[in-house]
Amino acid sequence: MTGTHQEGGDGARRPRVDVSALVRARTHHPEAIAEAAARRARRPLLRENGRLMIVAADHPARGALGVGDRGLAMANRADLLERLCLALSRPGVDGVLATADILDDLLLLGVLDHKVVLGSMNRGGLQGAGFELDDRFTGHRPEDIQRLGFDAGKLLLRVDYDDPGSLTTLESAARAIDGMAARRLPVFVEPFISRRGPDGRLRNDLSAEAVTRSIAIASGLGGTSAYTWLKVPVTENPDDMARVMETSTLPAVLLGGDIGDSPEDQDAAYEKWRGALQLPTVRGLVVGRSLLYPADGDVAAAVDTATGLL
Repeated sequence: MTGTHQEGGDGARRPRVDVSALVRARTHHPEAIAEAAARRARRPLLRENGRLMIVAADHPARGALGVGDRGLAMANRADLLERLCLALSRPGVDGVLATADILDDLLLLGVLDHKVVLGSMNRGGLQGAGFELDDRFTGHRPEDIQRLGFDAGKLLLRVDYDDPGSLTTLESAARAIDGMAARRLPVFVEPFISRRGPDGRLRNDLSAEAVTRSIAIASGLGGTSAYTWLKVPVTENPDDMARVMETSTLPAVLLGGDIGDSPEDQDAAYEKWRGALQLPTVRGLVVGRSLLYPADGDVAAAVDTATGLL
């Protein structure tokens, strides 16, 4: 289902995805997805160095298709899959975080052997919607992650102190954590303190105090934290990260987010990540758009630079 095309900076070729072949498999042999999951060669969550480099691609299911000023950059599925296949082929990349539709495609493409696979669990809070904070669990359930032999799950937890509905979000997140722990499956919790601005848009507060509070809240959810990891942003002032990360003993990975659309923005993000990765609880990176859609178009070089930080 794949060929190759387009040279990267070091000669790396981006695989060409045969969409027709994917559609034929989905149309005539939908069971092929479960069969591919069953025969997928697995690996431990962590290798000897105790580090993780995960490429994220769960944005489209939230209607978040933009990268920088390119509003529909992630809308072409074949293009996205090609970028993911190239990223997953690079040395040091441990795995992928995505929703069911993308992971099903990657299973059919046969690129998930010996990779860590994280299923994205709550995608109900669509970007820009009035119900964005009502972030229900419309993606992978704990039983799905177990059934498919995936390695972990991820949930987003945005808390708005002015929105009573955040209590429901906290409760559903806690039950999802319980469900994962009962199956001895790690779950990566991505917490934010969020609020709506005068324009009605939801914004995440990246001040040191807000990130500290979000970590404290997320760390205490559920009946056990034994299988809980944190997925945290770098604070507005990167110098605050050492103090912020003292809030919990849970292992954490840094998230990338949309870092802008210029080489300067990308270089600045790398420097922020580099410093935070030295902290004792920070075990790796989960980065998506900034690596899959770099400003200069060189996916392989962007991925290699990020893995080099580890």
